[in-house]
Amino acid sequence: MLRDFLLPIMEADGWGWLVAPVQQLISWGASAAMVFGGVVPYIPQYRDIKRTQNAEGFSTYVCLVLLVANILRILFWFGRHFESPLLLQSIIMIITMLLMLKLCTEVRVANELNIKRRSFSAADSKDEEIKTPPKRSFLDFDLIYFWHWSRFTDYVQCVLAFTGVTGYVTYLSLDSIIFVETLGFLAVFTEAMLGIPQLYRNYQNRSTEGMSVKMVLMWTSGDTFKTVYFLLNQAPFQFSICGLLQVFVDMAILMQVYFFSCYPQKPTSHPTHPASTKAL
Repeated sequence: MLRDFLLPIMEADGWGWLVAPVQQLISWGASAAMVFGGVVPYIPQYRDIKRTQNAEGFSTYVCLVLLVANILRILFWFGRHFESPLLLQSIIMIITMLLMLKLCTEVRVANELNIKRRSFSAADSKDEEIKTPPKRSFLDFDLIYFWHWSRFTDYVQCVLAFTGVTGYVTYLSLDSIIFVETLGFLAVFTEAMLGIPQLYRNYQNRSTEGMSVKMVLMWTSGDTFKTVYFLLNQAPFQFSICGLLQVFVDMAILMQVYFFSCYPQKPTSHPTHPASTKAL
């Protein structure tokens, strides 16, 4: 957009020799913003959690949504090559979400010393309470405790298992145009649902306390830029449609911030139970 506005002016004023370098700089700048811009919103949230040693205001399901979305997007690239910056963005985002999960897990476990340890795969008896029955299934798929495990390695195992299964299915189905296009839609639609866990958590808590407002503001500005980038670069239509949806969800969270700050709600009381600390 900026390039289309500036370059004709420069050419008309006799600065044609600068057109190509400026065009290249703008292109590099936009690409860099796409690659690294997506992780910037999580820097203030990461710092807040690190400083307060409290991860209750941040939904780790945000990490789940982004991990699934970016894994699917990478697999979509094998069926339909899109711009390299979008591929690099997915790789950087996966690394960032794993770092966020590591911090949140360490903080949560440190603050929940007396609760039963939960894991994705079978654990040693020393990780369980003494009274826990010795027999356990290999995978703990109790929906109440899903994605609320006590070790970072359990999250890594889950991500690797998901990547392996979806990667194998994708490898077998790359010749199907319908499958590839559906995969692309699922990737960007999942990412468009990024704010839903945080939106629900805020509604459940009747508050946005503990959530970084800077993070949401950066979400909104980043998603707006990203959507414009998709439209101008004629990215697959799935990207543009879901980008718009993502902006609307961001705006809904900002409305929650305004509403709960102007009209504080009485927190809903929850019984003391391990699951009470598990909120989305």
